[in-house]
Amino acid sequence: MSYIFLDESGNLGFNFKKKKTSQYFIITFLFTKRKEPIEKIVKKIFRSFTKKERKFHHNILHCYKEKPKTRIKVLNLLKEKNISVLTIYLNKKKVYTKLKNEKHVLYNYVTNILLDRIYSKKYVSPREQINLIASRRETNKFLNKNFKNYLKNQILTNHQIKINISIQAPHKEKGLQAVDIICWSIFRKREHNDESYYNIIKEKIIEESPLFP
Repeated sequence: MSYIFLDESGNLGFNFKKKKTSQYFIITFLFTKRKEPIEKIVKKIFRSFTKKERKFHHNILHCYKEKPKTRIKVLNLLKEKNISVLTIYLNKKKVYTKLKNEKHVLYNYVTNILLDRIYSKKYVSPREQINLIASRRETNKFLNKNFKNYLKNQILTNHQIKINISIQAPHKEKGLQAVDIICWSIFRKREHNDESYYNIIKEKIIEESPLFP
């Protein structure tokens, strides 16, 4: 059994006149055979916090809000574990006009490409059970159900494999907090030309591809 933790960085807004609209949108998979070592890393970080810091975090590490020393510590601990990272980065200025108006379709489409590569490049055995755990980004039950059904049907059609997919809050799945920090580090490289965090974890990245070159 293997686990894939999924998170994204950037946003899918296309009004580049707005300050907070990112040029890049990135989806990242953290792939591991065992999730317990990752959970232990997150727990270790929380044990190092003061009582005041733990209260501020509400049981969640969120990379954007963390101090540099916390980000660096997590990344250094993760790089020592048996994990693999796959990521797709999307330059939104190259997205087709039609997809700009179908953000949920675009998100599902990008995620499926990354998931397809795991099987087509044989990173996992066809007989291996995969559990994909995505960070909750929607409160709409219909959109969440559509996301899961789309991916399951695509993998079943293209690879004749069944996959378990769940959508969880980061406080329930600590692996989502870890992939958030990795994904943010990759985003920093693309969006801000800052490779300082990326360089810590880059040896674990086995797939890093643009969607629209």
